[in-house]
Amino acid sequence: MSNLSGRVQELIDKYTKIYMEGTSKSRELFERARKVLPGGTTYQIRHFSPYPVYITRAGGARVWDVDGNEYVDYWMGHGTHILGHSPDFVVKAVNDAAYEGTHLGYPNTLEVEYAELLTKVVPNVDMVRFSNSGTEANMYAVRLARAYTGHRYVVKMEGGWHGGYDGLHVGINPPFEGPESLGLPAEHIKYTLVVPFNDLNALERVLKDFDVAAVIMEPVLGSGGCIEPQPGYLKGVRELVDRYGALLIFDEVITGFRLALGGGQELFNTKADIVTLGKIVGGGYPGAGAIASRSEIMELLDQVKRPSARSRSFHGGTFTGNRVTLTAGYTLINYLSQHRSLYEGFNNLWNWAREGLNRACEDHGRLCWVTGVGSMLGIHFTRDRPVNARVAYTDRINEDLYHLTHLYMRTRGILYMTEHMPHLLPSMIHTREHANTLVEEFKGLLSEIVHK
Repeated sequence: MSNLSGRVQELIDKYTKIYMEGTSKSRELFERARKVLPGGTTYQIRHFSPYPVYITRAGGARVWDVDGNEYVDYWMGHGTHILGHSPDFVVKAVNDAAYEGTHLGYPNTLEVEYAELLTKVVPNVDMVRFSNSGTEANMYAVRLARAYTGHRYVVKMEGGWHGGYDGLHVGINPPFEGPESLGLPAEHIKYTLVVPFNDLNALERVLKDFDVAAVIMEPVLGSGGCIEPQPGYLKGVRELVDRYGALLIFDEVITGFRLALGGGQELFNTKADIVTLGKIVGGGYPGAGAIASRSEIMELLDQVKRPSARSRSFHGGTFTGNRVTLTAGYTLINYLSQHRSLYEGFNNLWNWAREGLNRACEDHGRLCWVTGVGSMLGIHFTRDRPVNARVAYTDRINEDLYHLTHLYMRTRGILYMTEHMPHLLPSMIHTREHANTLVEEFKGLLSEIVHK
């Protein structure tokens, strides 16, 4: 292990020098940014050592930084851009719509049309309400589940990320207990229970012991490492929530429209009671979120049937149903619904890439594992293949391997997030050539680590 640590540090020093030589303008911007933006960025996960690149433009599957460096993008706006950056037909539709009003502030025709479309393509839902983000969708979904069941507790998975909402901001990083942020009182998470992903026994124990309103989970862990459900796990979760009178919320902010047009519900043939959406649902524009469920649950939001404010579950917001975002989302999802055949090739390509990356791990002393489903790829330098986020964190061989991998890939014209937990979310316009280059560059890195 000491030999590995020494070799990894040698390579970090080598590639840090290369990186800094090619990104002097980003370094200058970082120094400026730290004076006006805490940490030099607008979101801490966008920072990487010794400083991030600052992107000036994007197009297709690529982004360019302020120094003129070009990168193949595997982050794609946090997984938002399923058809690449700025598809012409989406941008044109949005620009045309904006001239008729950027935000109407009243009911509009498109919110009806888009909701109708979503109820056709998202399985097991009858009604939709739009929100401004995935975080908001999850916040309102939890409240709705409590209103419907009359129960208090919510169960989430270790490593599951559901946004910055207080009630779900726990169990994301080791030790997977207690508030994940300063300024978050423990009382705000006292009704949130955390269990490991892929562990039905742990889930049943809490369902037995507490009055659980809902289990909220991603069908495939996203920022927790792109870890796939084991065979039968999701169906087991479905059976348990039914047995104990809870609802199942699928957070499909990442998996929705990515794994299949109908998201994880479709791919894994498992019904959720409430589905939350974000990212792709907004077609690449900000303010993207939605809650979808069956009528009997969604009617708890209905101000016509429940005119008294305290007789319903609140949902709202100034920019809900924004014309620009809905136009982008409708245009994109309508296109995907008319081109369902894209998904087979999309998933096949990235299953192939994952197999190639995994073979590289095997060929280099099983230094790593690659997890995921379809176009969700996670890279783990762990002793065993992670089945949940706890293993992904606590079973690491060497923490610096994650920093080195991110640094090396940057110098090879490849960007992804994050430098602490690699998860790659390519688009449908990434090609086999892109995938092959990714595999070959990864092989090159592992060879440098293993063969001095």
